[in-house]
Amino acid sequence: MDNTTQERLMAAIAARRDDLVALTQDLIRIPTLNPPGLNYREICGYLAERLAKSGFKVDLVRAEGAPADSPKHPRWNIVARHEGPQPGECVHFNSHHDVVEVGHGWTVDPFGGEVKDGRVYGRGACDMKGGLAASIIAAEAFIATCPDYAGAVEISATADEESGGFGGVAYLAEKGWFDPDRVQHVIIPEPLNKDRICLGHRGVWWAEIETHGRIAHGSMPFLGDCAVRHMGAVIAEMEETLFPLLAGKHTAMPVVPEGAKQSTLNINSIHGGEAEQDPDYTGLPAPCVPDRCRIVIDRRFLIEEDLAEVKAEVAALMERVRARRPDFEYEIRDLFEVLPSMTDQDAPIVTTVARAIEQVLARSPDYVVSPGTYDQKHIDRIGRLKNCIAYGPGVLDLAHQPDEWVGIDDMVQSAQVMALSLGMLLSGAPDG
Repeated sequence: MDNTTQERLMAAIAARRDDLVALTQDLIRIPTLNPPGLNYREICGYLAERLAKSGFKVDLVRAEGAPADSPKHPRWNIVARHEGPQPGECVHFNSHHDVVEVGHGWTVDPFGGEVKDGRVYGRGACDMKGGLAASIIAAEAFIATCPDYAGAVEISATADEESGGFGGVAYLAEKGWFDPDRVQHVIIPEPLNKDRICLGHRGVWWAEIETHGRIAHGSMPFLGDCAVRHMGAVIAEMEETLFPLLAGKHTAMPVVPEGAKQSTLNINSIHGGEAEQDPDYTGLPAPCVPDRCRIVIDRRFLIEEDLAEVKAEVAALMERVRARRPDFEYEIRDLFEVLPSMTDQDAPIVTTVARAIEQVLARSPDYVVSPGTYDQKHIDRIGRLKNCIAYGPGVLDLAHQPDEWVGIDDMVQSAQVMALSLGMLLSGAPDG
């Protein structure tokens, strides 16, 4: 791609600044909350209408039978494809359209799409409707500026990334949408900053640990066996042995932020005894010794660790507690597991986006790895497509926070990087 075409692409994106802002606002104003999975069909319909007008062939795909898919909350995805007049490779931009709960502490309307001080505010602005909008503007500008390009451009907006991606990218990958024969390059516009290329992510193991006890009247706890006390001993053992062990494990992966360069464990939830009643219940709880207590653990592990060893550490901990406590019984149930993923730094999509960042921002990119997983895991493991990165506008620390926002200048510059990357990969020239 020559310098004149690059300049035209940059200008085409700049000229679409207002459209980029308006598109981001429109997407934020569709509250695609997950759980339970609200308005998935509405946002896919909105995108289908927009992309069809831009010449894309659009497919709406429901992930029937996937976890959480139901008649009340169907898991809808959109995949849009634009074919150039010459044969070539396909570049695919994948964004998730779901957002997490609002939470407390907002000073603006979470679904208002308010523009203030060069930012667009709202739930999902950063994670990742700003990135989705930037990829659409980049693709539309590229197609208009370089109509004779070689290959294809795809844009997808997919469900349920915030809850594992099984109703979105995982389903599409299982159905062949990310087969390397039809897609060769993938950019996921997650909010990793406009000057950083994210190569992958740490691994994750979610598990539920349950301690067993024996129910009895609360006035005579000696006739029962308190499962909550048993769980207290488990957590104490974690504090004493497991957390220090994990703090000593470090990775060569360029994980950000700094604290995520070590292995981590989060106790995600704890439930014991009588179930919580509805908020309008005004009575007292019944006096019972709890016979069950459960915690959910979220263990993030490094590429240098083996998943079997990760699980064995927790099993050994439970056995140490059992050795000290009479009648101690427990279960460990796997909930979710993902192996670490990291694309080679010399992969075609990495080197191309790096060149585009240098053109737009006049600096070399930083290469990072995400502390948490995202949909690259499914493209890699199920789709067998390794040439995949995350690159998009937004500050990762703002994700899931109150007053979430995305910078307008950041979106414009990220869209320019994406458009230049398309030009480099789909120009049809021998050097790509």
